Amino acid sequence: MFTGIVETLAQVKHIEPMGSGLTFELESSITSELKVDQSVSHNGVCLTVEKINGHSYQVTAIAETLNKTTLGKLKVGDKVNLERCLRSDGRFDGHIVQGHVDQTGTCDKITDLGGSWQLDFSYDASLGNVTVEKGSICLNGISLTVFNSEHGKFTVAIIPYTWEHTNLKGLEEGSEVNLEFDIVGKYIARLARPFQ
Repeated sequence: MFTGIVETLAQVKHIEPMGSGLTFELESSITSELKVDQSVSHNGVCLTVEKINGHSYQVTAIAETLNKTTLGKLKVGDKVNLERCLRSDGRFDGHIVQGHVDQTGTCDKITDLGGSWQLDFSYDASLGNVTVEKGSICLNGISLTVFNSEHGKFTVAIIPYTWEHTNLKGLEEGSEVNLEFDIVGKYIARLARPFQ
């Protein structure tokens, strides 16, 4: 389990096909603190550390993960948001994040507000996912608060710290992102289905 509070960035150093999946070699400032078999969120996707070699480590994304996330579009040199799993003795700063991406979304508009940024996103609402006003969304592994919640659309506001310490500043209009919708909202939507 994660909180959506990004610790640092990793850079993709190498990508290797592995059957129907992809193996990624990444370099990060926290590599020395990682352990083999540890769960780490990569742009919101929970992947298992398989190997550590100096400043680099290896993870693999299988076909199911590649089909539902943006990981298959990563290129060597790209930056990835990292978060290690939640410690039981730590503060819970974000919201409950599982590291299981529900679907991708598209960045429709980026507005520089002179000290903060407003990002508008759209997603395929036919898949049954929903947002609520002032609810939580995990976007590329980042816990954010939703506003302008509409059917298949939402907006988030980004403070300077988040802009500078995550890969959001590399987004462009049309960029795809990983979305994990709030777990409480998913359960409520599922329970309400028979009554719709």
